[in-house]
Amino acid sequence: MVAAGARKAGCRVVCVGLADYVDRPLANEVDVFYEAAVARPGGWIRRLRKHGVTRTIMVGHVTKAHFFTPWRIFRYIPDWRAFRIYYWRLRRKPLHTDVLLTAIADELATGGILLENSTMYCQDDLATSGVMTKKQPGAQVQHDVEFGWPLAKKLGDLDIGQAIAVKEQEVIAVEAIEGTAQMVKRAGQYCKSGGWTLIKTSKPKQDMRFDVPCVGPETIEDLSAGGARCLVIEAGKTIIIDKAQTLQRADELGICIVGH
Repeated sequence: MVAAGARKAGCRVVCVGLADYVDRPLANEVDVFYEAAVARPGGWIRRLRKHGVTRTIMVGHVTKAHFFTPWRIFRYIPDWRAFRIYYWRLRRKPLHTDVLLTAIADELATGGILLENSTMYCQDDLATSGVMTKKQPGAQVQHDVEFGWPLAKKLGDLDIGQAIAVKEQEVIAVEAIEGTAQMVKRAGQYCKSGGWTLIKTSKPKQDMRFDVPCVGPETIEDLSAGGARCLVIEAGKTIIIDKAQTLQRADELGICIVGH
C-alpha cells in the first residue's frame, strides 16, 4: 500500500526489507529491493544512501517477542550502530517500544535519513469517523466503548499495548507483547458466549512515524472466530489494510466496524 502510494505520488521507491519479516513479493512493487538484518541499522543506511535516499518510511511489523527467545544474540547479531543505539541512546532508559523506535529514528537521522509519517502515502486507507459497515452497533456496544476507550488509551500511555476486549463493561483481555491477534484468540477462549467488542487505539501521544495501529481481513476473521461483535478503531490514526475487502468481510460475518 505504501509503495503503491509513493509511486503514485511520483517517488522512486527503494525498499530495505527486514529479514524474516518482509514478504518477498514486495520486491515486485518497488524500484529497488534489498534484504537486511533487523539488528544491523548501519546496513539499512548504507543501502538507502547508495541510492541518494534522504526520506524514508518505516512500515510493517517486527515481533518483539522474538527478542526474548533463546540464543537471540546469535540470531540478531548487532552492528556498531545497533551498539551505539543500545549503549548510548538507550542507556539507562526503559526499552519501551516508543523509546526504542525513537532512538532508531535518531540514529537514521545521523546517517542523513529522515523518518517521516508512515501514513502519508496511504491516507485513503485510514479509518474514518463513525460506522463504516452496514452492521450497526447496539446500545450495549456503545456502553462498552464508553467504558473501554479511556482504558485502552491508558494502556497505550503506559506502553503496554493498544487494544482491549470488553463485554458488558468488563475487561476480558488486554494486549501486551503477544500482539492483537493472539489477544483476540485469548478473548474468545475466555468469553465463550461471544458478543464482545475489540477496542484498538493509537497512543495518546502517537508518533505517526511508527507503530501506527493496523487492522485488516485477518483481524476480522479472528474476531469472528472468537465471537466478537464489534471492532472500534481510532479514526485518522488506524490503517485498514485492504480496506474495501475488510469492510465487506465484516458485513458478511456480522461484525460492525466503528471509527471513534
